[in-house]
Amino acid sequence: MKRFAAACLSLALLLSAPQPAFAQDGAGKQEIERVIETFRKAIIDKDQGSFLKLFLKEDITWTGVLGDASIERLYATRPDPKLPRPKKSFSSSPRKFIESIVKEPARQEETFSNVRIDSDGEVAQVWFDYSFMDGNYKQNWGKESWQMVRTETGWKIAAVVWSQEMNPVPPPKDPAR
Repeated sequence: MKRFAAACLSLALLLSAPQPAFAQDGAGKQEIERVIETFRKAIIDKDQGSFLKLFLKEDITWTGVLGDASIERLYATRPDPKLPRPKKSFSSSPRKFIESIVKEPARQEETFSNVRIDSDGEVAQVWFDYSFMDGNYKQNWGKESWQMVRTETGWKIAAVVWSQEMNPVPPPKDPAR
């Protein structure tokens, strides 16, 4: 009887132990990494169709937050000091973002580093450092976070939020940047 109780206790402890996150390794992580790469490549290729397919729906949360130093620089360069200060946070949409990329003749790219993925196999948090390049000019940088969900058709981005520091050095006069 003691052996049976010990075996039951061992099994209960094993089953109650925290399970490793699904996307930390294996197919789930690879699928999320493919979404990240598709996002990056769609910006470079100005591929609006591929870009928009990455999102759960068009009206997701898409919010940036400007750093205080960037706000001060933007405010200092306003022609009329009586104009209101730039807002700290701003919202848009994936469609407006990719449409602005498509319209811009210069090559644009978002680079990613220190990518971290945490998931239980159904929802995921993706967190990384980014830099946004306009040609060879580093326009802005910061931290970016995606909330993702696994749907019948694969992983989709459900929300994007990021911090943003603007480059204090103006872009070069060269139209190719």
